Amino acid sequence: MTSMFRSFAEYNYRVWFVGAFVSNIGTWMQATALSWVVLTELTNNDAGAMGVTMGLQFAPPLLLVSVTGWVADRFDRRRLMMITQSVLLMLGTAIGTMLLLGAMTLPLMYAFALALGVAGAFDTPARQAFVSDLVSRTDASNAVALNSASFNGARMIGPAAAGLVIVAVGTGWVFLLNGVTFVAMIVALALLRPGSLVPRVRAPGAARLADGFRYVAGRPDLLVMFVMVFLLGAFGMNFPIFASTMALEFGRDADGYGLLSSILAVGSLAGALMAARRERARLRLVVAGIGLFAAAAAVAAAMPTYWLYAVTLMATGFAVVTALTTANGYVQTTTDPALRGRVLALYMAILMGGTPLGAPIVGWVAAEFGPRTAMLVGAAAAAVACAVGAVWMLASGRLHRHESRRFALTIDLTRPLEIVDPEAFSDEVAATTPIGLPAESAPHRSRRSRSRPLIRARGR
Repeated sequence: MTSMFRSFAEYNYRVWFVGAFVSNIGTWMQATALSWVVLTELTNNDAGAMGVTMGLQFAPPLLLVSVTGWVADRFDRRRLMMITQSVLLMLGTAIGTMLLLGAMTLPLMYAFALALGVAGAFDTPARQAFVSDLVSRTDASNAVALNSASFNGARMIGPAAAGLVIVAVGTGWVFLLNGVTFVAMIVALALLRPGSLVPRVRAPGAARLADGFRYVAGRPDLLVMFVMVFLLGAFGMNFPIFASTMALEFGRDADGYGLLSSILAVGSLAGALMAARRERARLRLVVAGIGLFAAAAAVAAAMPTYWLYAVTLMATGFAVVTALTTANGYVQTTTDPALRGRVLALYMAILMGGTPLGAPIVGWVAAEFGPRTAMLVGAAAAAVACAVGAVWMLASGRLHRHESRRFALTIDLTRPLEIVDPEAFSDEVAATTPIGLPAESAPHRSRRSRSRPLIRARGR
């Protein structure tokens, strides 16, 4: 149990966790209210319009990926998040005010959804990369998993709370309450101790926008990961469409929809906590999680009653969070620290950027053929993603290769060499997968590394 929460030993992570948890509750409240407003107040149960709204929110991360990742690597992430969180606060407050005044229209909501997407496009990669700045390199995977637990723990509270508030006083107040929760995140960022943050690594040429793309292009494991995540994000993770339309099919109101989202979060939280117990993130677990999601989504589509459907959502939530938390941890802990922001921006753009393509399609299928068919579309996409990952692992020998030996050390002798301090160099490589050494040579190398400087290729 102690190893599961080992990141809490850091003051900065404890403060961050509390602020993020409160803010995440508000975020889930707003997401629930936004979907419900579009579905029931601004349209006549038009799932297609809700798909367009989701697409507008998730298009900016894809379109702005090169800029947002560069910004996350180039500027102070803590200050950047204070700006983005303040902008998100103002947007949520504006939406709530216009709803209370009766001035909101569907085109105007589309504009707000796009604005939320732009602010989130800059906030997400900085926030994801910042988690690794709060703890030591060895605890980065645990910190990512606990961050996911915070997100999904808030998911248990936020949607259900939003449903109750909508029924009691209306949707506008949900957006105003979300604005208040952003204050908790801003205060937490202000209370962090900058001197205790992990020093940022800046490699030669790190200012180039295209470096992140070139880095990923040279990592076939990341390419396969991104293909799987794209298929899952585009067609499988349209939970607002699935849950809201199924709630209507079972004759439930906003509180029934919110409860479904909270039940989904029970499984999601369990998946995040299980991921926190693992010492390292492995690609094979991502493949297994996506396969479980495909099976759970197919079973959920066949459930005849509201409560049976709700039970299957726990398995769905467990599967998707197991896959995505492991994928996030894998990307963070195996990526060059100097490029982490750009690679994470690309990862998040592929995960969320698939929504503008998939959500309108899934929404149209739900409107024309029913929500059960839409869920089967998501299950089929996940099955394809699982097959892609499984085939690549078999073809590359990853199922039989030790994780610590999956990358080879190469030295480009055409580049000049420079002498570096071993202590400083160890920080740069600590987040990458260690290279296995024969047992008999390890002690000898350890003694030599204390007495001699290391030699590495210097970037041009």
